[in-house]
Amino acid sequence: MLDPVGHQPPLEKPIPFRRTAAISPRLELTTQLLIGLALLGVLQFHLLASLLAGLLVYELVHSLAPSHNSRFVHRRTGKIIVVALLAILVIAAIGGAILGLISLLSGGSENLSVLLQKMAEVIETARSRLPAWAVSSFPDEPTELKAAVVVWLREHAGQLRSIGQDVWRALLHILFGMIIGGMIAVSRQAGDIEHGPLVHALTERTRLLGAAFRSVVFAQVRISALNTALTGVYLLIIVPWMGIQLPLGKTMVVVTFITGLLPVIGNLISNTVIVVVSLSVSPLLAVGSLGFLVVIHKLEYFVNARVMGGQINARAWELLLAMLVMEAIFGIPGVIAAPVYYAYLKNELLAKNLI
Repeated sequence: MLDPVGHQPPLEKPIPFRRTAAISPRLELTTQLLIGLALLGVLQFHLLASLLAGLLVYELVHSLAPSHNSRFVHRRTGKIIVVALLAILVIAAIGGAILGLISLLSGGSENLSVLLQKMAEVIETARSRLPAWAVSSFPDEPTELKAAVVVWLREHAGQLRSIGQDVWRALLHILFGMIIGGMIAVSRQAGDIEHGPLVHALTERTRLLGAAFRSVVFAQVRISALNTALTGVYLLIIVPWMGIQLPLGKTMVVVTFITGLLPVIGNLISNTVIVVVSLSVSPLLAVGSLGFLVVIHKLEYFVNARVMGGQINARAWELLLAMLVMEAIFGIPGVIAAPVYYAYLKNELLAKNLI
């Protein structure tokens, strides 16, 4: 049609074809199986460090990024730049923290190897430090204990050797995982393409996985920080105030925080380290340390039940069972991945109103 002047009006831009986002139950089940196989493949091919690092960077950037209706960043290009800068800062902060922990635990007079050596000395001389009623429960000869230690070392020699040999490979995987997580966070702001049902279904799976990671890790960091703060007050303030010089206090505080990132089992590890090192000073201090730690973890149980239970609706025995099964199948990486994987499974079941 011609306008009054006789010119043909410009053609309107064609409306792009938009595919429907409806997800069929069969497609949803397929994507669930794909994500399940991918998560198992992560453990099978030793990519857990990359996955966790990528999820950590993505969730941190997503939490810190300005919202779509932010008053400070109006244009889409500006938001992309802000998110990219946030991703770089988050990656640099996490990398610096990892290098700082490695330096703290591997260098100086109170490194991790000194702590392990101190624990070995205490266990070796435990009979001379414990009272008679406690010594009676120990074998007269350390042959049985040494045999058990040798058997354990033989069974786990491959894992221990791989930990030492693959530490740089793990750091490289973490670096790649952080970079990928940052790139995905930036592309989330840049992406404006309408995708099909398969991409929508996979996006929903990854959203549930990210929510599981966020609920478990961020909650466990708060719990571990509280536990570490109380333990630090005891080891670095209360014990010196009583006139007792407990060795390796700072290292034990760092170990408490790192192991505290593992639900339930992390407390057992840190408690064992503190009690054994306290035994090197006196049995009375070891008993006092054990009593103090029991009080701390009684308080922590309430916090754990409120924070972790409220986040993923999981009790302590559920997490322990998941960690036990995953450890039996995948070893130490299975213990680390179990809380996140279990929380993701519960998210999928909750989304279907099955629990």
